[in-house]
Amino acid sequence: MNKGRTVINVIIVLLSGLTLPVACTRNFESINTNPYDLYDDDLQGNFKLIGDPLVQAMLNIYVSNDVSVTQLQQNLMGDVFSGYMMTPSPFQDNRNNITYDLLDNWNDDAWLTAYGNVMPNCRFVMDKCRGKYPDFYAWAQIIRVLAMHRISDIYGPVIYTRYAMINADRSIDYDSQEAAYNAFFNDLDSAITTLSNYVPTATSNRFKNFDLSYDGDYVKWIKLANTLRLRLALRISEVSPARARKEGEAALNQEYGILNSIDENFTINIAPLTHPLNVICNSWNDIRMGASMESFLCGYHDPRISSYFIPADARNGIYRGIRNGITITSKDAYSGFSKLALQPSRIQLCTAAEAWFLKAEAALYSWKGAGDAQDNYEKGIYTSFKQYDLSAAYSKYISNDTSTPKPYSDPKNPVNNVPSGSPYLSNCTVKWVHNAPVHEKLERIITQKWIAMFPDGQEAWSEFRRTGYPKLFPVVVNNSGGKIPTYTFIRRIPFIQFEYATNLAGVQRAVATLKGEDNGGTRLWWDKP
Repeated sequence: MNKGRTVINVIIVLLSGLTLPVACTRNFESINTNPYDLYDDDLQGNFKLIGDPLVQAMLNIYVSNDVSVTQLQQNLMGDVFSGYMMTPSPFQDNRNNITYDLLDNWNDDAWLTAYGNVMPNCRFVMDKCRGKYPDFYAWAQIIRVLAMHRISDIYGPVIYTRYAMINADRSIDYDSQEAAYNAFFNDLDSAITTLSNYVPTATSNRFKNFDLSYDGDYVKWIKLANTLRLRLALRISEVSPARARKEGEAALNQEYGILNSIDENFTINIAPLTHPLNVICNSWNDIRMGASMESFLCGYHDPRISSYFIPADARNGIYRGIRNGITITSKDAYSGFSKLALQPSRIQLCTAAEAWFLKAEAALYSWKGAGDAQDNYEKGIYTSFKQYDLSAAYSKYISNDTSTPKPYSDPKNPVNNVPSGSPYLSNCTVKWVHNAPVHEKLERIITQKWIAMFPDGQEAWSEFRRTGYPKLFPVVVNNSGGKIPTYTFIRRIPFIQFEYATNLAGVQRAVATLKGEDNGGTRLWWDKP
């Protein structure tokens, strides 16, 4: 880990304060002096002055150019909390977020990045394009939801509809998470409608020179927005079932539908940069395979394992993961465990495989347009296998009705073992069982979706909190002082101290909308016990 965390955060705040608003609490007036500012005539031609801000917004949904920020924005948060990965490094003498002793300087990068590099760029484009360039306006709406639903799923309430709206007391109001989700749905609906109107008449694509994912293809952006709408609909299905069904069915039955093939996977091209995980894993040696991933992938004899990780013992092909939240005496103790396989220079944020699993779950609830749950489930697995050129192994895998996640054994410390018969081990098999109860079908769907979404730990963590699946191993060491119960896992990240220092009244009103105190044990609005 980069040791200059505090300095980096201060620099982010200071530099952003010169041009774009940070943390939504100061310098909103300076938006009018944005260096991207332009006159209407400048929008003509190549559209660079409104395209470039959206490039920056896309590159910061998952930070690509400052790995020290990515490590705290995503890797030592969602990637670990999801069970995908674990660090071999005993940061802060094992008293850190991994052992539930939440550190203020670990909690702020996701927030500061969103409000320093995503929200201001999207707002700028939307302000300049409103009523003039509806396609760019719609594109900014989708990018904003892509980024901000992830932030809401980390902290809960966020500053979204009230962004840049300063109260008389200089505070800024948050949206409750319910209000934020309603706004996400409204933005997606608006964007889908706008872009759909462009498709039949578009003679040239103005996104092309700035689109880091779909090469300016309007239809693929519509499909992504529909998939995102379905994702968020299922996320609120326990707390707002009527709204969830309405939004989910709108996505499923929209003219262009959701993602369905691997060429429609939403990945952000960051070349010539390498994926931040390559640096964190191979240059810094700060991340390795998680124990839960070892249990599921090895237990299922899942051929994707070699696409995800490298054997700890290359001679015998043995994969080893580290259990989350354990006592680590030194970095050397676990550095020899399985590294991540080399990641491409593309950030994966939504795949067609995920879309099929979303559709499978929607089918469990008989949502119109969802089709058959088993068919969708199996297509989800097939699509994931195809993504990694493993189609030939699909038939054997999908028919496996005996293999289950394997017990975990830590050769360094048996205290961390998860033996056979443990309540933390799942009995879920791969093969679909038509007459199984709904909860068992849901476990199969979410478990396979969890495997397929790798390495996006943020989304996997959200789905684990929502459903309780897949079954993950709880931490061994819990330094939360009782704030985060070990067996219910961490549920959210507290609001950042910068907000408490500069927007106290706003934060206090946001905390009042939570289900409890501002700590890691309080469940989000959609997170129903």
